[in-house]
Amino acid sequence: MRVLVTGGAGFIGSQVVDVLRERGHEPVVYDVREDPGADVRDPAAVARALVGVDAVCHQAAMVGLGDGVADAAEYVSRNDLGTAVLLARMAEAGVRRLVLAGSMVVYGEGRYACARHGVVRPGPRAVGDLDSGRFEPLCPACGEDLVPGLVGEDAPADPRNVYATTKLTQEHLAAAWARCTGGSAVSLRYHNVYGPRMPRDTPYAGVASFFRSALARGEAPRVYEDGRQLRDFVHVRDVASANTLALEAGSAPGALTAYNTGSGEPHTVGEMARALAAAHGGPAPVVTGEYRLGDVRHITADSSRLRDGLGWKPEVGFEEGMAEFARAGMRGARDRG
Repeated sequence: MRVLVTGGAGFIGSQVVDVLRERGHEPVVYDVREDPGADVRDPAAVARALVGVDAVCHQAAMVGLGDGVADAAEYVSRNDLGTAVLLARMAEAGVRRLVLAGSMVVYGEGRYACARHGVVRPGPRAVGDLDSGRFEPLCPACGEDLVPGLVGEDAPADPRNVYATTKLTQEHLAAAWARCTGGSAVSLRYHNVYGPRMPRDTPYAGVASFFRSALARGEAPRVYEDGRQLRDFVHVRDVASANTLALEAGSAPGALTAYNTGSGEPHTVGEMARALAAAHGGPAPVVTGEYRLGDVRHITADSSRLRDGLGWKPEVGFEEGMAEFARAGMRGARDRG
């Protein structure tokens, strides 16, 4: 299968390219890092890239929290306009198979249960609570403590920042394309991806990159809030494998199928920082109590649909992955995708 990989020179995209080759496919890299003219917002360039292509793996994106709303137009341009142009040209070219790099950020907060009210959905955390160090969301009905759990793909979407909003819009665009063309669309909702080739020293990277970049400078990783935020850290090679399986399997024509893509092993951000620092040889993390508005407290995945539907399972465990990442090289800050 000849597969166009947008963002194919980036952190995740380059790993997808490697796995596609290993499995006997022909990846075609489309990335502004290798060719400044390879912009997904350029209809003519995209049309040329799609000639002879059987499927598209769309990894190109502007990622991370960035700078609040100051760069909202850039996010929308790169992520949503770019996806719209790509889908329009795929429709014209007759390319009917798409795998999209989705994200767990579309959910907002994860799944919570109250002892009195069952499953509830807390709203955005108040600035006053965060300033006072009250980081845990409370039951919106009774104000009592909540127990976090695993979020499934059928949970309502509730994006809490600009990046999350653009990732949800990408899914809606892909679903519309599938309905209009009869195409097969899959969105892999990545959880916290980490591993070799991750970009360093940039506000557009993930928390693992922030910590690894600090350690490389000989500085202690700075952990926001109290470090007890739950996340699902999934290795980039496992994510690349999920992309390849999704491309090979496809999905029901005329619709978009979403799959959570996580390790299935929740860990706190503090645990991750300590594991990475220990594997790197220090210094130990510092818990700052600071916060970023737009961050959610707990978000962890139920990835059973991906395991059951495509036979995927993560191969890289947490300790092994962190030990490798502590020694791995990283990309320059300009590489966002």
